[in-house]
Amino acid sequence: MTASDPPPEHGFPLNEYNPHAWIVGDPQIGEGTWIGAFTVIDGSGGLTIGAGCDISAGAHIYTHSTVRRCVSQRSYPSVDREPTRLGDAVFVGANATIMMGVTIGDQAVVAAGAVVAKDVAARTIVAGIPATRVGTVAVDGDDVQLIYD
Repeated sequence: MTASDPPPEHGFPLNEYNPHAWIVGDPQIGEGTWIGAFTVIDGSGGLTIGAGCDISAGAHIYTHSTVRRCVSQRSYPSVDREPTRLGDAVFVGANATIMMGVTIGDQAVVAAGAVVAKDVAARTIVAGIPATRVGTVAVDGDDVQLIYD
């Protein structure tokens, strides 16, 4: 065991991104992506995270939902699953939640604490519950501007 490995009683499966992140299923994660501690990365329904993304501490990305199964008292027998996709260079703020079936375009920004239930266009900033557009991202080489509506 190395210093970065979780202790055996931790319970999280080992992953190459963060010993304190819970990564399940088989998500496709692009090169150079960083995943913070205390995140939930659910690849059980098909998850693609592009290259160069930052997934901040406490963020949750889902590809499944048990809502229908739960509220039907298990009469609805299935766990719903839909693929979720994050493009390249997407920033996900601390404690943000991305729901199943959502697509987030390249270079988009999801603000801390946002709950994303609908698709987000490339170079768009979203915030709030539910997440809504609050601005755009302008990138010209190393000149990066976050332009708020």
